[in-house]
Formats: sequence, structure tokens, C-alpha cells
Amino acid sequence: MKHASQEKIKALAPLLEQIRHLPNLKEKKSGIFYRKSRAFLHFHEDGDKIYADVRLQEPDFQRFPVTTQTEQTIFLDLVRRSLYP
Repeated sequence: MKHASQEKIKALAPLLEQIRHLPNLKEKKSGIFYRKSRAFLHFHEDGDKIYADVRLQEPDFQRFPVTTQTEQTIFLDLVRRSLYP
């Protein structure tokens, strides 16, 4: 599975805008977020599907589908809960 292209990242604009407003995250490159000095969140694509890899718990990333609005809503809720324990 390859990292998401800029085209796929642009398709996630509404989701990314919400992520950008979350505390303690820094977007070092479009669609690639860090928490403190560690990679926290990035995106992959597989055909028409888009996935987010996020480090909700150390040390490993977990993969979530974020292609649909419903998937994005569920994902954003999980990320918020990890940042606001």
C-alpha cells in the first residue's frame, strides 16, 4: 500500500481541516502530522480507498479506513479521544 498522493490528500480536505485544529499536532508535510517529535498520523491509498495510519497507543500505528464521510467521522472521534484522554 503506497502513501497517499497529493490528489488523495486534497480529497480529504474537510477531514484535514478538522485535524489541523486539534491540539499538539504539527503538520510537517501535507497530510503528515507529528505529535511532539514523533510521527502521529499519515495516509495511504489502495485503489480508490484511503486509509489513515495513526499512533493512538505507543508504539505501533493502527490503520483505519477514511474514504467515506462516516469512516472519517468515526476516525476523527478516535483521534480526539486519544488526544483528550
